Amino acid sequence: MPTAPPDPLFHRRRAIGEHIRHARTNVGLTQEALAHRVGLDRPSIVEIEAGRRNATVNTLLRIADELGVPLAQLVR
Repeated sequence: MPTAPPDPLFHRRRAIGEHIRHARTNVGLTQEALAHRVGLDRPSIVEIEAGRRNATVNTLLRIADELGVPLAQLVR
C-alpha cells in the first residue's frame, strides 16, 4: 500500500507550535490554562504545539491575545 506524501507544511506548523510553547511558558501558563482561556481543550493545545493540528487564524489570534504577544511573533 503506498504511503501518503509528507505534509509540506508540517515544519511550518511545528515552528508556530514552538513559538506558542515558548511564549506560553514565558508567561507561566500551563497548556490546560491556555486551552481554557482560548476555549479549547488541552489535547488541542498539545496538538497545535506539536504541529500536528492546523489552527485557524481566529484560534491563533486568541492565543496571541492571551499570551500578550503579537500574532507575528507566533507565525514568524
